Amino acid sequence: MDPTSRPAVVIDYGTGYTKMGFAGNVEPCFISPTVVAVNESFLNQSRTSSKANRLAQHSAGVMADLDFFIGEEALTKSRSTNTYSLSYPIKHGQVDNWDAMERYWQQCIFNYLRCDPEDHYFLLTESPLTAPESREYTGEIMFETFNVPGLYIAVNSVLALAAGYTTSKCEMTGVVVDVGDGATHVVPVADGYVIGSSIKSIPISGKDVTLFIQQLMRERGENVPPEDSFEVARKVKETHCYTCSDIVKEFNKHDKEPAKYIKHWRGIKPKTGAPYSCDIGYERFLGPEVFFNPEIYSSDFTTPLPAVIDKCIQSAPIDTRRALYKNIVLSGGSTMFKDFGRRLQRDLKKIVDTRVLTSEARLGGGIKSQPVEVKCSQSSYPEICSLVWRFSTSIYA
Repeated sequence: MDPTSRPAVVIDYGTGYTKMGFAGNVEPCFISPTVVAVNESFLNQSRTSSKANRLAQHSAGVMADLDFFIGEEALTKSRSTNTYSLSYPIKHGQVDNWDAMERYWQQCIFNYLRCDPEDHYFLLTESPLTAPESREYTGEIMFETFNVPGLYIAVNSVLALAAGYTTSKCEMTGVVVDVGDGATHVVPVADGYVIGSSIKSIPISGKDVTLFIQQLMRERGENVPPEDSFEVARKVKETHCYTCSDIVKEFNKHDKEPAKYIKHWRGIKPKTGAPYSCDIGYERFLGPEVFFNPEIYSSDFTTPLPAVIDKCIQSAPIDTRRALYKNIVLSGGSTMFKDFGRRLQRDLKKIVDTRVLTSEARLGGGIKSQPVEVKCSQSSYPEICSLVWRFSTSIYA
């Protein structure tokens, strides 16, 4: 079968979730957690078998390669039995366990998408700071293990910028702020090419927001089972958190009208099945606040995200800076908090305006600088998926 007659397979894998589907689709066919559950009993048996019993050792190794699950199935198996251990193949945006990653791709292709890899071209994504050796190993697995006819590995930030490419907006120059579950990158792109020397990365991501919410609820003494606290914090982050314009005013609003702003969470204890409930208060706005005031979460990194973006643009070539300020694209699940883009644009505009006024004062006020337009945008999720998936087909045209 000629691969050009069939749609390309698109797999966008990240630290937290993986999106997979076919080029031309309106949205991904599947969105699955990037996790693998492996049967530990077979793994231990293959390691401890004596050299004399090579047949048993080989059989255990084969069963270990077959008895594994990915995504939600993996999480369910790990909760229901102690036989399976969880492995997260991607950490901080980089592949950390290649054996688990190969197993994950195998299930994505054969069990989820149910396609023959020899009949389709493949488009995979990678983090902006991925090492060339990692890219080579990805190609080796795809060509030698799955025997794919063609492979393109794209930087996910460039695809996010291409998602906003329409007939009315033909801009491939901009800054992509990619806040994922395991890594946060600020990537400047000029005419479709990444400016590698100006890429910035910060050690705060979506998982840190979840851990901060978990910490706040634990310190307040909420009645949440320890084994379920991280999952509850993650769901609270996704359903109740928002970005505030002023943290002091937000504290005052919550204190004056607690009944209006405090939400309630109800769940069931995994071990006993007994119901429990807890209150969700300050963490609703303190969670996303770690991107704008990171010192409330950790003293190791205290530079706000708007300042990192400004530093990234200032380190880019001078003739691209105005275009970069004008087209800041938000990407990643942790940028979907309510008013996140508005707060980011406001704080970044303050930094830029302050620099312009300082420059004018230094020159004695005789020369007026042209105002710098700062604009943050984030298209709706279905629109992004549709455009990215359709954009991927043009790669093979």
